[in-house]
Amino acid sequence: MPANQLAVVTGASTGIGLELAKCCAEDGFDLVIAANEPAIQQAATELRNSGASVEAVEADLATTEGVDRLCAAVGDRPIDALLANAGVGLGKAFLDQDFTRVRRVIDTNITGTLYLIHRAGNEMLRRNSGRILITGSIAGFMPGSFQAVYNGTKAFLDSFSFALREELRDSGITVTCLMPGATETEFFRRADMMDTKVGTEEKDDAHEVAKAGFEAMLRGESDIVTGMKNKIQTTVANVTPNEVLARQHRKMAEPGTAKR
Repeated sequence: MPANQLAVVTGASTGIGLELAKCCAEDGFDLVIAANEPAIQQAATELRNSGASVEAVEADLATTEGVDRLCAAVGDRPIDALLANAGVGLGKAFLDQDFTRVRRVIDTNITGTLYLIHRAGNEMLRRNSGRILITGSIAGFMPGSFQAVYNGTKAFLDSFSFALREELRDSGITVTCLMPGATETEFFRRADMMDTKVGTEEKDDAHEVAKAGFEAMLRGESDIVTGMKNKIQTTVANVTPNEVLARQHRKMAEPGTAKR
């Protein structure tokens, strides 16, 4: 690949985002990585130790100001790959949730993500070149009882990615949606879901998920569901009534299900 191509990775302090950044580094990309916590600096050090050129930005990507800070760090450098991975979850019943946290899920997963894609995508469009990877989820295929807002945001992102891809079909820009299942990251602890079945059961490996998504992005594919179990689950979800799916999701995500 040409020297000094730039990849921007969000939510890159831990989990899938950090593993995506590692994939970019191994493939020779320069990196601008971002997250809303100081751990992004530790991630940058780890990536630099592998020989990558890395700039870290600590910014709240749930806000337009945070996205603007990230874009300012990129400056006038062309973005060759945008890996829009930042996202947060939230467990428990919707009416029991603090609405400030509900709003944060929506602002991080949808508003901030779309604002960043809009800014970077327009820059790509001027050059008629670029790759966009959006981290959606198989959660977008089912009504998420006790994760209602999170699943709704992922349904939005899954749908949005296909729509944007079609709009850019005749351009030099590809859009790929990475749709993992439950993955071994900090996600469930941060979402207060460690008393649930899905929060405590064995999960997919973050490196393998990221590698599959990164390679799909390089190939210019529309989407990738990682893992055979998740592929089967999404196929079944497409022909299962939503009421049944919501009841099934309850068995995985309702508080207390870890002990059942």
